[in-house]
Amino acid sequence: MVRSNSFAFVCLLTVLASHAHAENWPGWRGPRGDGSSAETNVPTEWDGTTGKNIRWKVAIPGEGHASPVIWQDRIFLVSCLPDEKERFLMCLNRGNGKLHWQKTVMSAPLESKHNLNSFASGTPATDGEYVYVSFLEVNGRTVPAPNVGTPRPITPGEMVVAAYDFDGQQKWLVKPGSFISAHGFCSSPVLYKDSVIINGDHDGDSYIVALDRKTGKTLWKVDRPHKTRSYVTPIIRDVAGRTQMVLSGSKHIASYDPATGKRHWEIDGPTEQFVASMVFDGNLFFMSSGFPDYHVMGIRPDGTGDVTETHVAWHQTSAKCYVPSPVVLDGYLIVADDRGTANCFDAKTGEALWKERIGQHFSASLVHANGLAYLTADDGATTIVRPGPKLDIVAENSLGEYTFASPAISDGQIFIRGEKNLYCIQDSVVASD
Repeated sequence: MVRSNSFAFVCLLTVLASHAHAENWPGWRGPRGDGSSAETNVPTEWDGTTGKNIRWKVAIPGEGHASPVIWQDRIFLVSCLPDEKERFLMCLNRGNGKLHWQKTVMSAPLESKHNLNSFASGTPATDGEYVYVSFLEVNGRTVPAPNVGTPRPITPGEMVVAAYDFDGQQKWLVKPGSFISAHGFCSSPVLYKDSVIINGDHDGDSYIVALDRKTGKTLWKVDRPHKTRSYVTPIIRDVAGRTQMVLSGSKHIASYDPATGKRHWEIDGPTEQFVASMVFDGNLFFMSSGFPDYHVMGIRPDGTGDVTETHVAWHQTSAKCYVPSPVVLDGYLIVADDRGTANCFDAKTGEALWKERIGQHFSASLVHANGLAYLTADDGATTIVRPGPKLDIVAENSLGEYTFASPAISDGQIFIRGEKNLYCIQDSVVASD
């Protein structure tokens, strides 16, 4: 009996330890907005075809590249039914993937977009009470596309931001600004204190806007000077004695006060357009992105005003990255470029340590957990890498279908949205408890 009780106690401690660092994944790139998970029991092996470590998979109606967000036992996901021209928010049960509810946010003509974009690309955000979503609404009229090499008609429109409670009731819906881009729309809400912040970089009168979480009322709205499309979700950190909201985009890199929209500092360029979100390691902010030129930068955060010539700690042009956001961990910056090549830099010095092709093409942003970086390619293959001076591949896993959405990690599970299905991945030992 003593032995049995001791064994049971050890099992209990194991279970408690496995959940000690369980986190929600409440928005774009997780609880810190940088693709990081503090959990240690994250799966490293799975196979979507054989079902290995696949706790469940469910078909997702419509199309979309937005990532799932998780709050306790709820999963929230947005999608689009192209034939019905309907954009909607859905809530799923975390335990089995079954649908709790599905709510239409808007029905409108489909906007013009890049063929690698979707009509539901903005990842929602949740604070545990409301879920916030963003889309582009057009009325079908067209104008000549600004800022393109090949002339063509595109559809201008308005940004739509809406809030829903956990029962699926719409609390508010607002249209905070216009939006026009030949590449379509992809803006993910960011939560800060009582506000919802949305980046409105586009090929017109660009802006960043903060809305009241409870009402949708505009709290502040600041112009973006260069009026050029970019799709970067800001990252917010308390650093250098102030709260900084930092993003690249629209021909520059800038830091703002998220409470007021006042600019702290900016760096010109180094190129025109940006997609990847920035990351921070406690010392430097890191930018990896760019079109038509490609750049990776380490940036000191303590500047004021124009710091173009003074606060770039290091600058590399060897990684042709554009869409996937990087990760930084254990002193290494891991960057995936669109073509399927992974790059590793020394985060402090910017020294390029290695570059290897490990996938076909990357759209999804990177995530990391327990000292490992997860790189998911468009064909659904995830390569897990241990950062270091040389490439160290820990595992390679196949989902069995294409995916363009970034993974989410919560409570020992990885959630990956494929083209047709949402997958919940969990180690079988944990799943059987």
